Amino acid sequence: MTKKKSSGGNGLMSSAGLMRYYEADKKAIHIDPKTVVAIGVVVGLAILILDANFGMWPVV
Repeated sequence: MTKKKSSGGNGLMSSAGLMRYYEADKKAIHIDPKTVVAIGVVVGLAILILDANFGMWPVV
């Protein structure tokens, strides 16, 4: 008789060696969306303030 191969949690055979989503997600850097928006606002305000201080804004 032939022996049955146990799946053993190896995933689908059609994945052809691709990583599972949760495995790739562990390695990613996680940043809260609110943090990204806050950094964008701060950088934008800093640019406007620096432009106003050096006489480059508003350009007429």
